[in-house]
Amino acid sequence: MGRDVIIACDFASAEKTFEFLDKFTGRKPFVKIGMELFYAEGPAIVKEIKKRGHKIFLDLKLHDIPNTVKKSMAVLSGLDVDMTNLHAAGTKRMMEGALEGLTRPDGTRPLLIAVTQLTSTDQETMEADLLIKEPIDKVVMHYASNAKDAGLDGVVCSPLEAGKVHETCGEKFLTVTPGVRFADGDIGDQKRVMTPAEAKKIGSDYIVVGRPITAADDPVAAYERCIAEFCD
Repeated sequence: MGRDVIIACDFASAEKTFEFLDKFTGRKPFVKIGMELFYAEGPAIVKEIKKRGHKIFLDLKLHDIPNTVKKSMAVLSGLDVDMTNLHAAGTKRMMEGALEGLTRPDGTRPLLIAVTQLTSTDQETMEADLLIKEPIDKVVMHYASNAKDAGLDGVVCSPLEAGKVHETCGEKFLTVTPGVRFADGDIGDQKRVMTPAEAKKIGSDYIVVGRPITAADDPVAAYERCIAEFCD
């Protein structure tokens, strides 16, 4: 499985989403549909984007009791997405239930990955707000190990942690890394960031890129720049 760039389509409506995606007349990018767009447009937006030939990462970050997550994942499995996720903080039992719910009767399923710590969270915030006193690196690796033990395919983590996740969980355990910015760009509200080239060097399998592409003067050129730096 090769590396890929996932564009975060964090738009508030189908109209704005398709206005953006219509710019891509050549290569069809892998896209992330997050909570904002999914809550605004529902499952129909997923089906339409899939129909247009895009791979989809459905980023809803489920976190609830195991039975609720299992049943919710069974519903999501019918949307034919390529990847979806949940919070590793929901426990191994919840992740195992999610995997069971996501797996279709024929044994197929989307990739399932777990969020370790959000890239907007740093050590100070984790200690002050979550009362987790362990080093953030240790917390991320523990969550990643739990996800692997539960049978998941990988984790969402900072690109700064991707290499160590592979050391801890193996090279085939996927790392999906937001918090990627061009060297000459604004880091926005992310605190643990890296460039596409650096993410490639450290071992990220997928990078999730939002505003550096979606807010660029030429989004297609920005996307191709990401592909060149990360995939080629």
